[in-house]
Amino acid sequence: MSDAEVKRLAYSEYWNERYAEVGSDGQVHEWFRSFTDLEPFFTRHLFQIRGPETLPKILHLGSGDSTIPQDLFKRGYTNQICVDFSSVVVETMSKRHAGISGITWMQTDVRSMDQISSESIDVAFDKGTLDAMIHGSPWNPPADVLENTGQYLREVFRVLNVNSTFLYVTYRQPHFVRPLLNCEGVEWDLKMDVLGGTDNTFDYHGFVLKKVASSVASSSGPS
Repeated sequence: MSDAEVKRLAYSEYWNERYAEVGSDGQVHEWFRSFTDLEPFFTRHLFQIRGPETLPKILHLGSGDSTIPQDLFKRGYTNQICVDFSSVVVETMSKRHAGISGITWMQTDVRSMDQISSESIDVAFDKGTLDAMIHGSPWNPPADVLENTGQYLREVFRVLNVNSTFLYVTYRQPHFVRPLLNCEGVEWDLKMDVLGGTDNTFDYHGFVLKKVASSVASSSGPS
């Protein structure tokens, strides 16, 4: 993709076109690894930490037409919210899974999730959404990249409960991603797993970002 084409990934119009092209029964793509590929990552950082019996509220950020929410539902996770700014995919997925009461699809921009209350989410998951906001030089990201990713990450930080977790899967090199993840207004306890690649790809990385409790106190200021 050219840089101009990559820039389009940050706009809902592009994704509405893509999802409309495949129709209501198709799938655009399972970005960055399937549920099977990610099962060891989920085992370490979700299944063993927050089992389905604890009813964690899981937020899928830019969920698209991924099967991950349904795969987690089959594992017993029945308190999931899927958000995407494409009205086409939200309508499609809502109709496709109308019989599933434990997953809600919602149209919203992840950079401004007014419908999601602060400190209401236990686990947030991103597989490709942050990456869609990134273009240009990784050494010196353009202003719009810093603005979009910063707005997004501050919203994720806002909606997470204290000590809750943001799971982020990316194909980008960690030394380029870390400065974006540690933008102004957030404070994470950050760890990373190397997820491995395929014969035709570099390694993928799974970041595990826990919201630090001290940030809540410092951001609230004096009473």
